[in-house]
Amino acid sequence: MTASLVDRGDGIRLAARFRAGAGPVIVFLPGYASDMTGDKATALDAWAAEQGRAMLRLDYSGCGESGGAFLDGTLTRWRDDAAVLIDHFAPDAPLLLVGSSMGGWIGLLLAESLGAHVTGLVGIAAAPDFTEWSFGRAERAALVDATLYRNSPYMADPMAFTRAFWESGQASLMLDRTIAINVPVRLLHGQRDDSVPWDIATRTAAALRSADVQVTLVKDGDHRLSRPQDLDLLVRTVASLGVSA
Repeated sequence: MTASLVDRGDGIRLAARFRAGAGPVIVFLPGYASDMTGDKATALDAWAAEQGRAMLRLDYSGCGESGGAFLDGTLTRWRDDAAVLIDHFAPDAPLLLVGSSMGGWIGLLLAESLGAHVTGLVGIAAAPDFTEWSFGRAERAALVDATLYRNSPYMADPMAFTRAFWESGQASLMLDRTIAINVPVRLLHGQRDDSVPWDIATRTAAALRSADVQVTLVKDGDHRLSRPQDLDLLVRTVASLGVSA
């Protein structure tokens, strides 16, 4: 499927692939420096195609096939990019948000802001508030004057973080307040995750207002949760949330 390009209103064109079908529309939200071609997004899209489900995959600005510079991105800018694409492709449809790592944080923010349009949310190693618990004192100091680079076992090049991104995250913290989401939420997390501690899943569950929250811990799972058995778990979890609003 060829990507569609949507002007977000300032000349930056955002890339997305939308598949029409039964709702709610499954919206896949990638992680930091990731895009819509990853294993989880494509596995879920293949299942959606087989089942006749509606699905939207997207790239934030500066990522994948979207325009813009990666270092211009912030948590709230990428949240708003996703909102622009949702409004373009599925303005009135019910939504099932599926977010990986940082995409899980963006999914939580979107679910709060979109309210009744969202019928459910699935987080895969969701990382709300990671600017708070993942950045040490030395890294925060380094961000004042320069871009911070971190090596990652999942990427060939170091991951870059700007002061603007960190500040947008700090302005969007969720775990020390009630997260005003009332729909079913499913949180999948590997206990061998070396990027996002698995107790973030239980903290997120505790903060959510919804009573319909389930946390699934994968004892031998890593941060990516992209092995065949992990992808099967993801598909089963999404399928369990049903096809009706």
